Amino acid sequence: MTRSESAVRGRLKIFLSYAAGAGKTYRMLDEVQQLKGQGVDVVVGYFEPHGRKDTIDKTDGLEMIPRRQCEYRGCSFEEMDTDAILRRAPKVCAVDEFPHTNIPGSKRAKRWEDVMVLLDAGIDVMTTMNLQHLESLNDEIFQISGIRVRETMPDWVIKQADEVVMVDVTPEALLNRLRRGVVYAPDKATRALENFFKEQTLTALRELALRQAAHEVEVRQEDQRPADRILIHITDDPTTAMLIRRGKRVADYLGAECFAIYVSSRTDLSDLSPEKRETVEKHLNFARNLHIETRVLPGESPADTLVDFAHRHQVTQIFLTRSRRLLLPATSLVSKVLRLAADIQVTIVAERKKRM
Repeated sequence: MTRSESAVRGRLKIFLSYAAGAGKTYRMLDEVQQLKGQGVDVVVGYFEPHGRKDTIDKTDGLEMIPRRQCEYRGCSFEEMDTDAILRRAPKVCAVDEFPHTNIPGSKRAKRWEDVMVLLDAGIDVMTTMNLQHLESLNDEIFQISGIRVRETMPDWVIKQADEVVMVDVTPEALLNRLRRGVVYAPDKATRALENFFKEQTLTALRELALRQAAHEVEVRQEDQRPADRILIHITDDPTTAMLIRRGKRVADYLGAECFAIYVSSRTDLSDLSPEKRETVEKHLNFARNLHIETRVLPGESPADTLVDFAHRHQVTQIFLTRSRRLLLPATSLVSKVLRLAADIQVTIVAERKKRM
């Protein structure tokens, strides 16, 4: 009988930090070496050295699963060979760079999806990631750094972890590593210092990472189902993606159920123009990918429909978006919801300008 036929789901351990060079991979490999010394069957499924000698030295004597070779647009790339790991069936597998996007044409789009396959096969996985890849933090990371992170992963994935280890280093120490060439080659290090690796940015990211780690501890200690329920109003406004992230993050902190609702004059989206329908469907799919329950509700008055749904489902918070206009006319959806939902907390989110 193979491991996948006999074993329960594997355990997931995530080494989390706020920036490259903090020591996540080194810490993970150090633990792998300890497990090997204890006689545990452990392999390295994927390792990204980035030319860091101390980290590379930590792989000495470890079994490395050969990477899968793949072609894309005339170029050759290497990806983690998930099938080879499944055939090898170790007890523990170390996988670097959890949020990585696989080359088009791969069986799965993301490395975290490959990790889920390994876990389902009963293999314990240790992996690494930086905070900025969490989808719900995308807007906040942009406000802090001025950089929009494109490679993100849903928050529910990190919640699958049995253990999250915060690998911490002070911004001063990290900048010193960068200047010494420990993190990147000199030319790349210079660019990093001019962009993402500014002390003010690193300090803010570190504080955010520490709060996230504390939250993960609280979530794992919580054993009662909370009564909070959150409703996010879906529209065709571009800021809706930001609203979804904000509402989902609050829901995760509260351990709350979360609904994403679009109100239509019909039972579907057929009343919309092709452009608006595409945008609304994109927002609904985005919410579904974050494991938010979505609904399209028929109704002539979006405010009445939203508040009626909120009362029937014991919603405790409603999230709405608005334009940058300061004055809200009495007939606006926001004003109507505020009047009708006096017993419910209403959060109005407006797009913020990036901090200079």
